Amino acid sequence: MDDARAAGVRAAITISTTTTDAGEARDIAHADPRVVFSVGIHPSYADQPIDWARHAELSRDERCVAFGELGLDEHHERPLPAVQERVLTEQLARIGCLRAEGVGKPLVVHCRKAVPRLLPVLRASGIPMDEMVFHCFTETADEARQILDAGAWISFTGAATFKNAAAIREAAALVPADRVMVETDAPFLTPEPHRSVRPNAPRFVGHVAECLARVRGIDPEAFERQLDANAVTFFGPALAAACAAPSPPPAP
Repeated sequence: MDDARAAGVRAAITISTTTTDAGEARDIAHADPRVVFSVGIHPSYADQPIDWARHAELSRDERCVAFGELGLDEHHERPLPAVQERVLTEQLARIGCLRAEGVGKPLVVHCRKAVPRLLPVLRASGIPMDEMVFHCFTETADEARQILDAGAWISFTGAATFKNAAAIREAAALVPADRVMVETDAPFLTPEPHRSVRPNAPRFVGHVAECLARVRGIDPEAFERQLDANAVTFFGPALAAACAAPSPPPAP
């Protein structure tokens, strides 16, 4: 995070994939005021034990800014699609109950080769689509249009900077200025010109923003201001506070 601040990245969201690592994400967020976190069950872990009581408890934490990531993934053979969809449907129902209680947080959506199956499930949940962001977008421009028509946001990673990613850049050009975000998806997808660096880290996210600014034909600094405003609008006051938080003193 010190490296991120030096690169102009003021805050980060650490994303959970299970109810176990959601607790670890919470601990990180409470240890560093520049970090907030999410709570969710990633589709790749839908066949692992889920502690729904823990999910609800962590979701209520003041430093939790989102549910997720959650969704469907048809790139891998396991877990089976039926298992993924069952867990997603239950997760959305529980989120709906939490939101009705006042835990009104947005959703970070994982979607890999599953747009036709996923959109109907999300719509059926009754949760407003404009409170969902399809993160790490790697689908087609046509699928981006479907997501945008549904009302959701779209976020792009270092994959958009890769030489063979013209389709992702085509999709990035379509997203309205007030519904686009960028991210790292760290530790994966380090952007060019640092693609060979492992692991990826928040300090590199500016390269994604610069790439998308070029694709969209706009001033990079103006685009970064728009991205900052979009992130705070979507994730809310806790992220804004993290952006303004001072760096903690060095560990002894």
